[in-house]
Amino acid sequence: MSELFNAPQSGDCIISDDVISTITISAALEVEGVAAMAPRGVKLGNGKPVKAVKVTTENGEITLDVYVDLFAGCRIPDVCAEVQKRVKSEVQDMTAKPVTKVNVHVSGVVFEEKGEQKAVSESEEE
Repeated sequence: MSELFNAPQSGDCIISDDVISTITISAALEVEGVAAMAPRGVKLGNGKPVKAVKVTTENGEITLDVYVDLFAGCRIPDVCAEVQKRVKSEVQDMTAKPVTKVNVHVSGVVFEEKGEQKAVSESEEE
């Protein structure tokens, strides 16, 4: 029975970027002040929206770009710092892989009007 535990590892544990993205989204949405995840724009060619999280893995280290809409009235630097802290902690805890950077991109502000949400993004203001 002890031979099973001492046997050499027969493969690697590969965690997909989609799993890391899902963990990131879940952690970011738990932060007070985050209204929603924001798409990063539109892919050229197929016209589908690009996901709200970009995962870059290099030499076993993870860099995350997280795109969010925040509620109006929140203090943006404080919310972004909390998103960075929570996302880094959750991803590292669940994957056991080091997260070197969490870049938070605020894409829009959400104003609540009589039970509805109205989002204002950079592209609408221009």
